[in-house]
Amino acid sequence: MRPFTRKPRRSPRSRPGALAVAMGLAVAPVFAVVAAPPADAASTLRSLAEAQNRYIGTELTGNMVNNATITSLAGTQFDMVTPGNEMKWDTTEPRNGSYNFGPGDNVVSFAQAHTMRVRGHNLVWHAQLPGWVNSLPRNQVQGAMEAHITTEVNHYKGKIYAWDVINEPFNEDGSLRQDAFTNAMGTGYLADAIRTAHNADPNAVLYINDYNIEGENAKSNGLYSLAQSLLSQGVPLGGIGLESHFIVGQVPSSMLANMQRFAALGLDVAITELDDRIQLPASSSSLQQQANDYATVVKDCLAVTRCPGVSQWGVGDADSWIPGTFPGYGAASMYDNNYQPKSAYNATATALGGPPPTGGGGPLHAVGAGKCLDVPNSTTAAGTQVQIRDCSGGSNQTFTHSSSGALSVYNGGDCLDANGKGTSPGTKVIIWPCNGQANQQWTVNADGTVTGAQSGLCLDVTGGSTANSALVELWTCNGRSNQQWTLG
Repeated sequence: MRPFTRKPRRSPRSRPGALAVAMGLAVAPVFAVVAAPPADAASTLRSLAEAQNRYIGTELTGNMVNNATITSLAGTQFDMVTPGNEMKWDTTEPRNGSYNFGPGDNVVSFAQAHTMRVRGHNLVWHAQLPGWVNSLPRNQVQGAMEAHITTEVNHYKGKIYAWDVINEPFNEDGSLRQDAFTNAMGTGYLADAIRTAHNADPNAVLYINDYNIEGENAKSNGLYSLAQSLLSQGVPLGGIGLESHFIVGQVPSSMLANMQRFAALGLDVAITELDDRIQLPASSSSLQQQANDYATVVKDCLAVTRCPGVSQWGVGDADSWIPGTFPGYGAASMYDNNYQPKSAYNATATALGGPPPTGGGGPLHAVGAGKCLDVPNSTTAAGTQVQIRDCSGGSNQTFTHSSSGALSVYNGGDCLDANGKGTSPGTKVIIWPCNGQANQQWTVNADGTVTGAQSGLCLDVTGGSTANSALVELWTCNGRSNQQWTLG
């Protein structure tokens, strides 16, 4: 895996300070139903994960908890939530002895309202550390650390499934970072922090969390040796968190073996901050590779008894930290900028034991134009006429052909439809909520045509155009290239 630059703090617009100013201490989030399929509860990611005795989690931070689209999707599809910034030291104790738990309480309240567990993130980290901690005399750092951990863990006692007690303690060569804690206490701060957290909440699973430790390498070897040492001392370390901020196509081949060796120590091994960034613009092949990567990670987790689950960092591409940190990269999550599921979502659902898309699917390529059938602007508005556009691999260009003949988009949320049940040449081809009627049934033929079961007419790019935004209609079949399509 390519060396990974440390994940920095979020941009100011998503910082917890901004949340506190905007929300006060506890503004109740607003929830709404959005067109974020699948609607069948039995096929949600959370239900599929729970059937495997696993969880599937997401991260919320800043104003995400006030966005109805995000909260509806998060509450429906996920059963674990990690606060991105709201429990970090610079938010919870910005001044020595002065605590602010309002932002974190709001995330916990959201989780409780949606029957989600909470992963506490985090207690001790060299970053997002308020200046007063770094300014303390060395002989006062341990007392400040223990007081901070005890106060925060006690505040959330009984509400937190697991804590990232220590976050990102290692350098790439497997040595410990030099920070306020190692400078004051040496390596002993790690055991002390974990014991302190355990004393405050004996039921929480206590983790060390880091990045670039997913495969077997110098950094994960350093963590493995540390874990052995802590356990030999009777330190109540409960788990290892693999952040898993990947570049597409670079999931380490040794990830499963690495997880298994930590599990063999008696530790849980969780995927805590998964995303898989792509160099933009994302191609259909890179999005398919991303789907393969997500499936690999989920399957690795399922193969390790002590892997309790997988958490994605963020909900969709629109709220991802990647574009602001890695210019030119993005599209790193299972949901696109419009919070519609991508191929990575389908691959994750299938890896969790869900059924694969029925009858095959993927982009519907317009052979004559070299473009893809496209729902304009990823809209879900019923009656929108479809068009052709450069292939992007987005959910608005991903169609599934069911055994009943429907060509559905958005994972079954809408179907291709002959407008008004029209059977005459020139009838618009639109999207409409799937209803199983004859004007939504299509035959994908061996000669490359796609014909309407009701009309017998061919799916046709108007006027034989090859331009972006050229509209698609029904027309008498004539064998021309603007009526030739390939699915998948």
